[in-house]
Amino acid sequence: MRRWLTIFILASTLLSLQAAAITVGAERPSQYMPLLQDKRVALVVNQTSRVGDVHLVDHLLARKINVVKVLAPEHGFRGEAGAGEAINDARDGKTGLPILSVYGATKKPTSTMLKDVDILIFDIQDVGARFYTYISTLHYVMEAAAEQNIPLLVLDRPNPNGRFVDGPVRESGFQSFVGIDPIPVLHGMTIGELAQMIKGEGWINQAQQLDLRVVPVKDYAKAQAYVLPVPPSPNLPNAEAVRLYPSLCFFEATAVSVGRGTALPFQIIGHDTVPLGDFTFTPESLPGIALHPKLEGKKVRGRDLRNTPIEGLDLALLVKTYHQFKDAGEPFFIHPDFMDKLSGTDKLRKAIEAGESATAIKAGWRTDIQAFIAQRKPYLLYPEQ
Repeated sequence: MRRWLTIFILASTLLSLQAAAITVGAERPSQYMPLLQDKRVALVVNQTSRVGDVHLVDHLLARKINVVKVLAPEHGFRGEAGAGEAINDARDGKTGLPILSVYGATKKPTSTMLKDVDILIFDIQDVGARFYTYISTLHYVMEAAAEQNIPLLVLDRPNPNGRFVDGPVRESGFQSFVGIDPIPVLHGMTIGELAQMIKGEGWINQAQQLDLRVVPVKDYAKAQAYVLPVPPSPNLPNAEAVRLYPSLCFFEATAVSVGRGTALPFQIIGHDTVPLGDFTFTPESLPGIALHPKLEGKKVRGRDLRNTPIEGLDLALLVKTYHQFKDAGEPFFIHPDFMDKLSGTDKLRKAIEAGESATAIKAGWRTDIQAFIAQRKPYLLYPEQ
């Protein structure tokens, strides 16, 4: 036990030193403050938009920058809303700034929202999975900025899953807010790199008109471990959840609980009638985290996936669980259309239903992955190692 604890402490210390060696875009004010002088600034930010221990909003206001409004993505400006919860326009209690929602009925900033804005700043921590909606918000903010001829400044942050490129590339006909651009599930890019690719590949209207600038992360490589200093959303509370999220998010379209409504979201799986393991839990409504989660109030039997070797995109667990449901005569893909949106294709679901192995399914998208890796190369800002 003492040996394991020593190893854990050493590993945690190493991760802390690695994180300390990184300087995120927001922490490099000399790179962007001159662009903000005498400008009316709008921020697309949330609780992860920190300059050290200070929120970017407060950092800029303290330097007399004229911040005129905040545009809030999914989970809201302070990150207190659960997945899918409506984000309403409001006013920030601390600064008095208007908070305008870009999640819900209005996902793309309107001309009215931007009429008094000279420059936009996007600074949100992503987790590197295509279905995590912050990059869809980035897409729409970029398009609105291009159409309104407003410069966009992206303050970059590391991708905690940046060393992985895997999964089906989103196909034509499957575009949605959980898969807006034709990229793999794990794209291995930072927000800044992806912004450059969206513009360079012309995935938004009037792409070439957009004045885009990226403040890169200093001393960062994609293979470098990075533990997020602030949870990016209520149901990704720690590094374990961020690690497992790319593999477990597909279960959202199935009958299986991924632990929403517990203290371990995206770290456990289970079902009430199909036993998936010996670990038990009971999902409950948790305001601001999970309202009426799947299998609410039911005793669920499944697996605790913390400390498992699952990394990147693991299909074996999904395929195995599908067959457990099939053998039990229970429906698995209870939301097939949503599964196809998460996948960016219907081929993954159909391959699982046809009995293909995880290895065979992954082999099927290998050519597309290689093509994407070549396509993204001109837009990369950081070394692989």
